[in-house]
Amino acid sequence: MSRDVQITIDAADPRSLSIFWCAVLGYLHPAPPGVEIDPGTDALEAWDRFLVEAGVPEHLRNSRSAIEDPDGSGPRVFFQQVPEQKSGKNRVHLDVRAAPGLLGSERMSALESECARLVALGASRVERHDPAPPLQPGHIVMRDPEGNEFCLD
Repeated sequence: MSRDVQITIDAADPRSLSIFWCAVLGYLHPAPPGVEIDPGTDALEAWDRFLVEAGVPEHLRNSRSAIEDPDGSGPRVFFQQVPEQKSGKNRVHLDVRAAPGLLGSERMSALESECARLVALGASRVERHDPAPPLQPGHIVMRDPEGNEFCLD
């Protein structure tokens, strides 16, 4: 029997980090429980209203955020606020499949284009690993705005 997976990321600012990862993955913020929103409506504005109406204290309103694959095929990503800053290298990281099926210079060109887009969104580039066949097709190591490592693969 298989299991669904949710990826949980510790964050200082869950809302901002979820907005970044929405843009990276093409995901969306889900509507609040029991709330239907029209397509194109800002789900975060709906969440703001929901949290106020539910009486959630202001200091807790950015304690968590989530994003979901609009196609329903990818895992849900949950961001939870933690008091400590990131320290050390991630033991688990995301590989963003930005060049599936591409090889060599075509692959690296696609990865470089995506890297530039993500840097404009607030990511930082760490290092490029050029192809080394047969086992290494090439990838770019990056960090999200809070310093969490991920790879463009």
